[in-house]
Amino acid sequence: MSTTEEPLLDRLQLRYQRVQEALAEEIARDRRPPGSPLPPERALAEHFGVSRVTMRRALAELERIGLVARSPTGGWLVAGPRVGEPPNQLMSFSEMAAARGLTPSARVLGATVRPATLDEAEVLGLAPGAPLFELERLRLMDGVPILVDRTRIPRSLAPGLEEVDFSTASLYAALEERYGIRPARARFAVEAVAADERLARLLELQPGGPVLRCEQVTEDEAGRTVEVCEMLYRGDRYRFRATLIRAGTALGRIE
Repeated sequence: MSTTEEPLLDRLQLRYQRVQEALAEEIARDRRPPGSPLPPERALAEHFGVSRVTMRRALAELERIGLVARSPTGGWLVAGPRVGEPPNQLMSFSEMAAARGLTPSARVLGATVRPATLDEAEVLGLAPGAPLFELERLRLMDGVPILVDRTRIPRSLAPGLEEVDFSTASLYAALEERYGIRPARARFAVEAVAADERLARLLELQPGGPVLRCEQVTEDEAGRTVEVCEMLYRGDRYRFRATLIRAGTALGRIE
């Protein structure tokens, strides 16, 4: 690369960074709620006095840090909250929301007692056909849809759990307060899938839009498997973080 090209690239980078910062300041100053549409790219480019290429670069950077998101119908929106458990911590949805100063809410899509399937019985250590409590909810933060979760709990561990109003109650709090069951650890797996029509409608996505499917198997402090849960997150509203340790690494205090 020639020396004359380097200053040009530096100027272009400085330009989109300035636009990025200015747009972020305007969003914060105007207190635009999540989901609010931004003006079209052409109007934004004219507003900031830059080319559409520079404007797109600034928007892409704001999308990368989670401040804006692409609208399923075209254009750009103020992004909703992005959530995720801190590395190596098991938290309920309500606890995650509280940690971010957000208000959790839920819409109960189904709450039933039914027989366990063969797969569910094997994971939960039950006899096939043993009764399960299944709870499906749409979960929101500050009114923004984040995920749909479907959890299954052996009814023998928590009889009468179906009587709790989970549109307002926390499942983990109910397990601990009513039954003395404290979820302590979980095995967690994540994969990317496409939203079907029902899920897209609930999460305000286009059918086929990106979703993160998380499977969680939760144990209590005694090592009993107490829950199997499937969580389907909007791909732009969930961040999975983990602490990775290379095999053979010594983990001790350094004095």
